[in-house]
Amino acid sequence: MRVITLSELAGGMNDLVGGKAAGLGELVRLGERVPDGFCVTTAAHQSGVLPEAEIAAAYRRLGGGPVAVRSSATAEDLPDASFAGMQDTFLNVSGEADLLSAIEKCWHSLHTDRAIAYRDAHEIDHRRVRMAVVVQRMVEPAVAGVLFTANPVTGRRTEMVVEAAVGLGTAVVDGTGDVTRYVLDGTPPVGRGPLTAAQLDELRRAGERLQHHRGGPQDVEWAYDHDGVLWLLQSRPITTLFPLPPPTDDPEPRVYVEFGHVQGMLRPVTPMGMSTLKSLIAAMLASIGLRVEITDIGGRLYGDLTEPVRDRSARKRLVKLMAVDFGPRAQAVVEHVLADPRFAPRPGRRGDRKGGGPSARTAVRALTGVTRALARPEAARARLFAEIRRLELDSAAPAALDTAADRLRFVQAQDTSASPDDLVWPIVAGMLAATLPGHLLKGVASRDEIDTVLGGMPHNVTIEMDLALWRLADQAGAHRELLLTTPPQDLADRYRRGTLPDVGLAAFLDRYGHRAVAEVDLGVPRWAEDPEPVFAMIANYLRVTDPEQAPDRRFARAAATAETALGDLVARARRRRPVRGRIAGFLLRRARALAGLREAGKFGGLYRLREMRRQLLLIGAELTDAGLLARPDDVMFLTLEEVAAAVGEGVDHRPTVTARQAVHQRELRRRTVPVAVLSDGTDLEAVLPRSSGAAGVLRGVGAAAGVATGPARVVRDPATARLEPGEILVAPTTDPGWTPLFLTAAGLVTETGAVMAHGPTVAREYGIPAVISVPDATRAIRTGDIVTVDAAAGTVTVA
Repeated sequence: MRVITLSELAGGMNDLVGGKAAGLGELVRLGERVPDGFCVTTAAHQSGVLPEAEIAAAYRRLGGGPVAVRSSATAEDLPDASFAGMQDTFLNVSGEADLLSAIEKCWHSLHTDRAIAYRDAHEIDHRRVRMAVVVQRMVEPAVAGVLFTANPVTGRRTEMVVEAAVGLGTAVVDGTGDVTRYVLDGTPPVGRGPLTAAQLDELRRAGERLQHHRGGPQDVEWAYDHDGVLWLLQSRPITTLFPLPPPTDDPEPRVYVEFGHVQGMLRPVTPMGMSTLKSLIAAMLASIGLRVEITDIGGRLYGDLTEPVRDRSARKRLVKLMAVDFGPRAQAVVEHVLADPRFAPRPGRRGDRKGGGPSARTAVRALTGVTRALARPEAARARLFAEIRRLELDSAAPAALDTAADRLRFVQAQDTSASPDDLVWPIVAGMLAATLPGHLLKGVASRDEIDTVLGGMPHNVTIEMDLALWRLADQAGAHRELLLTTPPQDLADRYRRGTLPDVGLAAFLDRYGHRAVAEVDLGVPRWAEDPEPVFAMIANYLRVTDPEQAPDRRFARAAATAETALGDLVARARRRRPVRGRIAGFLLRRARALAGLREAGKFGGLYRLREMRRQLLLIGAELTDAGLLARPDDVMFLTLEEVAAAVGEGVDHRPTVTARQAVHQRELRRRTVPVAVLSDGTDLEAVLPRSSGAAGVLRGVGAAAGVATGPARVVRDPATARLEPGEILVAPTTDPGWTPLFLTAAGLVTETGAVMAHGPTVAREYGIPAVISVPDATRAIRTGDIVTVDAAAGTVTVA
């Protein structure tokens, strides 16, 4: 079938008529007013020959005259890829010859640079895409535009947005004319500009119908003709909205803050990883007296803070908690929520219900543990590393696990939230010792000076890992050409096959192979399984040719500078404020002895995750052999309860896995993740007032002292990143798996983070300047831009 009228279209014809025509056919079946027309199908496109006679006959049946000719590719108007403006549309086309020419041009627009780039970005196979073309009778509009059935800027699902312009709607779509914008929030609309109140109400009702029938928020193109009749020209999903929080029974708004970036994670978490992390983060918050439900929104970890913000006791501590552990962007949205009357404390609420402080027992343990660590830091370190070694040994599974059921029971018995005192309190003591001097020395020392004292910090397992990898690269000089010119994936394949020369990688992986980027997600392969990222980092190190820029020398310089700065700072502080100066000096020395331990707790906990993952993959292999999964690592897209159903009852989860993997891939492509959302979808940061700054100046928070200027390198995946010495690393976020890149970077810029988070902590210890919490940095800065990172000013300036 090469030509078909819109009224003949049936459901399930997307492959024949493309996304746009399929959507128009659905509108016709729903009884909506759509201009008459026909579709030149993908079968015609595949043949490569225009069916001229059939097109001419269909055109004559329309009555001839002006028509709109619009592309309708099979990869168009999809739930996660709108292709808006990627392929061609021609308006007011008259005559058979011009019509045939316009259809041919639509065919050719399938292969424009912008369409190819868009498909690449959405991982759509070019070979499988076909083009259909829609031809419709032209509506001569008095006013036209678009209707969004959810607010596309704030994400709020309780608002609709209408944009309208006199004449053709291209002024709205292309941004080339005067556009009037209306926000419909459920109150009676007020007519102004080109639309009356009655027309706005009619559009709202149409939007409600389409959203209900099509199962989600819609982007609708519409036009009113000169007789005041409403025509619907297109309806497609709004693809940019962040998913809604799961529904609750609470009729009042709820607030959710994103927690994953605390661990340097903005990518979606696998379902198996989500089940582990929910209990882990909830336990961490409970230890400081906050009982928060961890919620999966778009595969990310969000904490439901509704109860704490409505609790008189807990809300007093939330802003400080956000500032220290979640960063200034989270702090700003929580301050906004606390000022919102909808979240005001409720009469009769008691602080001991949901948001009370730590228990008396926990407080005594904390006081004892912190005091003990501060009194004897060397002994505290020894106990901590002994505890990590115990965790490593205890994580090994018993040899007697022979069946999938045995392995599952082992995994279910693991307690990933347990934190031994000998591990926790030395770390807390170090963090307190690093944080308190800033308050004690206000007016005596700047934040930059204190950050300098905290540079080159010893006893940090992540830095020791990075320097171990540097030594490996340095000693692999004989294989330099091989390691620099062979793609990391090929090197990893050769390593696994045993055909790669010995470069010392086995010893490195024996010590650090349980690590990875996004390593707290149980579903993520460890470096021991897939060493491709390690080979990419080795190549980056091999590009360092200036001996003075060698990472070990840079770290040693940062340590020497810190010790000198510590002596100078303490002497000045004791002269100006004797008591505070002595206390601050004691704390800073203890910080240098203990604050480097910050990474140790996570490092030790990863051993347990490694073994759990190993056992789950073995279960996945058995389920694959049984035909219940397509491949062993598909088990990571199930929950433990679903694995139990597969193991015990033979439940086939392959359709579930396929659906979840599709959502996971879609979310992996998402470039921005809201810091906080309300239950109606509102992105809270989007409604905050924006401060205007100088052109080319991006504002954030200085997190590691210094100023650096160099070419930017925007990196979203460190596994394949190439970072030249002296470049400024610009990233959405960072976790310990990113830190080997720091050794060659001149500076660091991230979109999220807190001063005490992993990335800034390691940046300080390497002595590289860092500015964090810079919104949209990876979009505002392009690779190759010359940027200046100024930590003291908290700015990133693009030349």
